[in-house]
Amino acid sequence: MRIFKLNPDTNISKIMQKLGVDKPGIEIMKKKASNYIFYIKDITCGAANILKQDALSIGAELAVPIGVPNCKKEKFDAILFCNQKQLEILSKKELTQPFKLKDFAKHLKKFVNLPKFSLKIMGVINANDDSFFEGSRFRGIEAVKEIEKMISDGVKIIDIGGVSSRPGSVYPGSAEELKRVKPIIDEIYKNRLYEKAIFSIDTFKAEVLEYALERGFKIANDITGLENDEYAKIVAKYGATVVIMHKKGNPKNMQKNPFYENVILEVDEFFENRIQKAKDFGIKDIILDVGIGFGKRLEDNIALIKHLEHFLHFGYEILMGASRKSMIDMIMKKEGLKIPTAKRLPGTLAIHIESVRNGASIIRCHDVAEHFQALRVFEEIRNFDV
Repeated sequence: MRIFKLNPDTNISKIMQKLGVDKPGIEIMKKKASNYIFYIKDITCGAANILKQDALSIGAELAVPIGVPNCKKEKFDAILFCNQKQLEILSKKELTQPFKLKDFAKHLKKFVNLPKFSLKIMGVINANDDSFFEGSRFRGIEAVKEIEKMISDGVKIIDIGGVSSRPGSVYPGSAEELKRVKPIIDEIYKNRLYEKAIFSIDTFKAEVLEYALERGFKIANDITGLENDEYAKIVAKYGATVVIMHKKGNPKNMQKNPFYENVILEVDEFFENRIQKAKDFGIKDIILDVGIGFGKRLEDNIALIKHLEHFLHFGYEILMGASRKSMIDMIMKKEGLKIPTAKRLPGTLAIHIESVRNGASIIRCHDVAEHFQALRVFEEIRNFDV
């Protein structure tokens, strides 16, 4: 049995129809929809009957398919509706129940008080000529000027990368990667720019990572999500923060027919495993990145953005990086429009604002000044109290 938190702004009626909930029940239960809606996968009949009675006893609700009370199926999916107080009660009450509801309660408890983090913008500097957005490419002294501009525009973190990870890209080798980023890293170190902003190195190679961490960098941005043990050792050695990103496949083949039965649960399981690995190596500071566009279909990307808050149950900051990505073009093609990379800023801002609404606290982007303004205005409105 596994669960994930749904965005409250979800068509609950449609989901209940797919589950096989009877129509009169849908009409009654959709009125009980609240800020806490959990999709429960593979719950047993015994567990469902107990949970439903416990939920009803405190004013909450469990939507189940027709036939569940008679146990016509051994396992099925269900939806739990509750408010904050009911969530607290259920996360305690189910600890005493059988049918693995004790484990369910422990997981449910993680959602009682989801963490909140201050918002930060991460600017992007690419030291390669094949990054998908030409406007992010800089070298040496030119990169330093752009870094200083980003800092004045409100950036908190700057991510430096030397290779492209766009779909279809081929890795040029660690020697070439280091050759590209070394001049920028050296300039940052020489000018002590690491005192003005936090620097992140976008690499999955241990030798490139160590070169950066030795020179003032604080974040290891790893698109392989700590796949390499030596990489993990170096992160721990320097007490750095690691960005664990999810991807399916590698940049060369990741967009060739990717498929997920449930993208939220698959990414969740990946994070669970890699967070444990990080802890085993002594890494304490972690950031999670769901990997928009890395082995994902359009519907997978949208689901991850919409239900992003689910991943806060791990207790770590969430990074969102959808800047100018192809999903914007895919969406606009439905309107008969083709949007080139250079024209995707409006779509980028829409995705990133929605991501912050749904729990992201670090926004990785190419357009720092525009993001600073948009997100600052968004936060002012969101935090206004009458």
